[in-house]
Amino acid sequence: MGERMLDKNNTPSKVEILKYIGNDAKILLDKFDEMFAKQYDMQKELKFPFGNNYGWGYKYSHKTKHLCYVFFEHGEIDVLLQISSKNKEKLNELISQGLTMTKELWENRYPCSDGGWINYRPKTEADIKEIMRLLAFKKKPAAKYHC
Repeated sequence: MGERMLDKNNTPSKVEILKYIGNDAKILLDKFDEMFAKQYDMQKELKFPFGNNYGWGYKYSHKTKHLCYVFFEHGEIDVLLQISSKNKEKLNELISQGLTMTKELWENRYPCSDGGWINYRPKTEADIKEIMRLLAFKKKPAAKYHC
């Protein structure tokens, strides 16, 4: 895990966040926001969840359904998402059709119920598209938002 914004008592400004994650991660975060908004009724909140070790991040939801967090790390972002399904065949198909990074992250996931949690640190636009594919499995994109 990279160095995160861990000062719970100091809510970072957007300028501080962007400076912290750097320009490459800013471009990826902007692309993530753009793609998320095309697929969902985007709700984005600045949060400090899960105790003192995760730090500041954006919570992304569609209406009232939580979909993922994007945590701010020095020089990058970390997308934390839970993927699960009672239909193991569909879940295995989702993972097997994914990028190499997705398969590796899934093999090393934090297990939970019928799936698990992964920390996806995107490096390219292809990674952002892959994250959106995983989110679409979790929550089908809203018809009016789907491209």
